[in-house]
Amino acid sequence: MVPEGASEARSVMHHHRRPDIPFDGGFSSASFPGKVCLGAKVQQRSLGTEIMKVVSSTVLATEPAKPEGVVAAGAYVDGRRVANITIDEASSWRSRPGHVVWIGLHEPDIALLTSVQQQFQLHDLAIEDADHAHQRPKIEQYGDGLFIVARTAQLVGDSIAFGETHLFVGEGYLVSVRHGASTSYAPVRERCESCPRALARGEDYILYAILDFIVDNYSPVLETIQEEVEAMEALVLASAMTRAQIERLYLLRRDLLRLRNAVGPLVEVCRRLEHDNLPMVRSTMQPLFRDVTDHVRTVQEQIDSLREVLAFAFEASLLVGQAQETAVSKKLASWLAIIAVPTAVAGIYGMNFKNIPELQLEYGYFIVMGVMAIACAALFWRFRRVGWL
Repeated sequence: MVPEGASEARSVMHHHRRPDIPFDGGFSSASFPGKVCLGAKVQQRSLGTEIMKVVSSTVLATEPAKPEGVVAAGAYVDGRRVANITIDEASSWRSRPGHVVWIGLHEPDIALLTSVQQQFQLHDLAIEDADHAHQRPKIEQYGDGLFIVARTAQLVGDSIAFGETHLFVGEGYLVSVRHGASTSYAPVRERCESCPRALARGEDYILYAILDFIVDNYSPVLETIQEEVEAMEALVLASAMTRAQIERLYLLRRDLLRLRNAVGPLVEVCRRLEHDNLPMVRSTMQPLFRDVTDHVRTVQEQIDSLREVLAFAFEASLLVGQAQETAVSKKLASWLAIIAVPTAVAGIYGMNFKNIPELQLEYGYFIVMGVMAIACAALFWRFRRVGWL
């Protein structure tokens, strides 16, 4: 249950949680949080900051035990983690002004999801979707919170394995739920924590960082497939494809189609985050979501290009195979025509008739053999000239 006065606390938190860092088109220090952090390393820390770091280290020293399914759970103030919390403490930390709770879950059971729901008053339909994977990428608004579904992809062996990430975003919290094949979001958390000024932007910046990480992880999959496609394309021009190669080509096209179906709806998700007036997405964050949208469209174009190359490779393989079959047919027809001449002559003079004038000639045998040799040689020269032999 929400503590009495929690709604007033959240309204106060909206004004005190962090400064609204402007976005000036990509050329200010605020637009490049990495550069801000680099400069901050050489600046002298204020006394208040040093005190907060000491307090934070003391709080973090006693990390609570994590139940199964919880990857990480922390409370942040001004972009710095001040406590590792339990799920039951999330609501109280979230209600404090200026605090943001970031929880990461991996394949949680329904009991854990229900506990998270009670802490943040999440909608029943969103929890049901998070409990059952195989959702289409989408974004839904429930009151002042957002529920976002994104598909992840990884290469497992020779095929693409797909997973899902469900994101709950609201005032003072973000909860990520991973299912299936998915890279851990620990690098995202580490990168954000290394740059407190960027993380101080709040929940919408964490949402951007996770979505950008998901889209970035499509690139290694496409690069590996592209290398295989290029090698396969070179083999196609050299000789006809074997049955195993054709089966591999079909599997690649199928996996790319599934990847496109997973990536395509993400464009609409990012577009809504960029243009719609959604809660917890400030106008200064919209350019960052526009960058994610452009990245997703680039991935789509790469997928379409690879599928076209595979289609052309298959067509080229069919043409090469047909050309080889035609060449073999021409050779067979040429040799059959050459063999037909002596066969016909031998058949004529092999008939059992008594009155065949040529049989009485003194040099008849040599004449017939010479005629057959000349005819065969002439046919061979002719077929050779036109490229059939």
